[in-house]
Amino acid sequence: TGGGGSDNVDIRSAASAAAAGLRVVDGVRMLGPSLSKLCEPSSLPGGGTAAGGPSPPGSGDDSTVASALCISLHRSTVKNCSKTLENLARSIQLDPMDGKKHRPPDARVATVSSDVVHAIRVISPFVSAYKSVSKRRALPWDPNIGENAGEMDAFVRFLIKQLSISLSGKAQNYGRDEGPDSGAKSHLFMMNNTFYLLELLGPNEFDEGGAGVDNYRITAPWFTQKMNKAFESEKAKYLTYWEVLNRHLTDVDDRELNYQNNKDVLSLESGRLLKSRFSGFIEDFERVYVVHRNFTVIDPKLREMLQGDIRKVFLSRYGAFFNKYSRIQFSKKNMENYLKYPPQKLDSLIGQLFAMQ
Repeated sequence: TGGGGSDNVDIRSAASAAAAGLRVVDGVRMLGPSLSKLCEPSSLPGGGTAAGGPSPPGSGDDSTVASALCISLHRSTVKNCSKTLENLARSIQLDPMDGKKHRPPDARVATVSSDVVHAIRVISPFVSAYKSVSKRRALPWDPNIGENAGEMDAFVRFLIKQLSISLSGKAQNYGRDEGPDSGAKSHLFMMNNTFYLLELLGPNEFDEGGAGVDNYRITAPWFTQKMNKAFESEKAKYLTYWEVLNRHLTDVDDRELNYQNNKDVLSLESGRLLKSRFSGFIEDFERVYVVHRNFTVIDPKLREMLQGDIRKVFLSRYGAFFNKYSRIQFSKKNMENYLKYPPQKLDSLIGQLFAMQ
């Protein structure tokens, strides 16, 4: 479990090394008393020394050697383990910012998120071993030693911090991409990843005791607060791309609705007021929809949540607008073009968003 550089070590390999290092520390901690016992003079055949003679009165050489050996072995394992822990944190820092694996084109959950979840789960059982390391070694995320040293939660919190920095950097790179989807993709990417982390690592009332590696949960309030804050902030930014549709859904003053002589069709000027609203809405809806339909949200709960949030932004308002003005003939020949999206059709289209590609 020696600690080397982690420049070329992926997160899962670094996590395996860290878990192995903690497991060895645990083993040495349990081996220490047994090793001391084996080296005691009284444990040798005949109760004598290794040379076969009786132990000289007051001789403590054997016990001193045993103690020194135990201390040396423990120090070595603690030192090597601390390096594997540092390498794990560094592997998250060094996760590449670009590439389909690291920054998916459809803004789905990034590999780094699933890798960090795996890493936290495989090291989580070794709470005592981690404390044994943190008490004896000053760590970058926890410079205190002795009784003031931090628990496993301090390390997990540092890993989440490094992951958040990595995700933010990837999100910023989406924003630098060319194309109309770059900004929205950045926000959806952060929503996908923060929701994923909450689902897999956040408190879950249905977990019975949270025992086992696969059931590990971060119950400290800081995690839920941090992820929820990031998620809600990104969601608010994302929904602004849909809020632009509302600018077309303003009522027309009844005094401006003048009819032609036959009283069935609006005058040309009045008709234009409704035509511009319907055509403007259609143009913006199609522009937004064609971009957002290529995004992916794998989690069905999140997908349904976002579809519902998008509906809340404009669909109710559009339904009232459509029902009010679709009854008025404001175009002699092209009414069907302006009314091509009844509310039920928009509802269905929204329900097709974020489907797995």
